[in-house]
Amino acid sequence: MSEEFSVPVTVRGYETDVQGHLNQAVYLSYAEHGRWALLEAAGIRQRDLTDNGLGPVVLETTIRYRRELLAGDEVTVTCAFLWGAGKTFKVVQRIVKSDGTLAAEVEGLSGLLDLKLRKLVADPGGRLKQLASEPGLLGV
Repeated sequence: MSEEFSVPVTVRGYETDVQGHLNQAVYLSYAEHGRWALLEAAGIRQRDLTDNGLGPVVLETTIRYRRELLAGDEVTVTCAFLWGAGKTFKVVQRIVKSDGTLAAEVEGLSGLLDLKLRKLVADPGGRLKQLASEPGLLGV
């Protein structure tokens, strides 16, 4: 992947907690938004996956909070898929403030579920590559 994929997000007031900073659960929503935005940019819609009997699954997530985010902050959410040889792949994401400050790092282990068999498919990168119009965005 030549250029890092990112999508802009503005922190909304209702997403903040009693201390005035972004609620911890919302970081996961921002990461999810970044993942779906990347898939869509690559030409894969949610319906394309389900029509092919596939569903992305998150198996593990780690969030490292680096700096607080406040209502009105403009951020970018990055997303990159890192492929290996097995049934799982890593998703590496960063949430970066408009001034370049790293607010959070989100790393996860994901897979692609066969919706009928309820098992992870082999070669998830290959399966996504078949569906994508821009597979290079996915790193495959």
